[in-house]
Amino acid sequence: RILTHVSNFRPVKRTEDVIKIFNLVQKEIPSKLLMVGDGPDRIKTEQLVKQLGISDKVIFLGNSNEVTKILCYSDVFLLPSSTESFGLAALEAMAAETAIISTNTGGLPEVNIHNKTGFLSNLGDVEDMAKNAVYLLKDDVILNQFKQNAKQHTKQFSLENILPVYEDIYKSCTI
Repeated sequence: RILTHVSNFRPVKRTEDVIKIFNLVQKEIPSKLLMVGDGPDRIKTEQLVKQLGISDKVIFLGNSNEVTKILCYSDVFLLPSSTESFGLAALEAMAAETAIISTNTGGLPEVNIHNKTGFLSNLGDVEDMAKNAVYLLKDDVILNQFKQNAKQHTKQFSLENILPVYEDIYKSCTI
């Protein structure tokens, strides 16, 4: 199985939690973790991977212009951020048919629907996030349903659906 995290590796993204979650998952499910991006927390994150002895299972890809292609190979997207204003990274993953494991913070509950497109957990609860990831990854039928639900849910955020809402807002402001 392939788990993925995409971010700018800042403290708010909690990349060490990503590694802790993956470490618990890989003990139960044969898997790899793709870490996409770069930033100030990359060195600490790489050190944790070495400390846990999972360097052969975690791939640091650095920054990429091919995120969509990477997400197409992903089964689960990990987003344990301390806050997200909207969760665009989660939405992009969902559009690529990837189930989401995220925190229940900021705008993420609007994007990731608990027990439908993925799971929401409390901030810092790596055990719950890992448990939810294992639940998804151990059963192809369940995983595929969540992936399809994720892709379907992204349609409500399409330009065709969102543009009229913004137009109505602008029209109401000019009256």
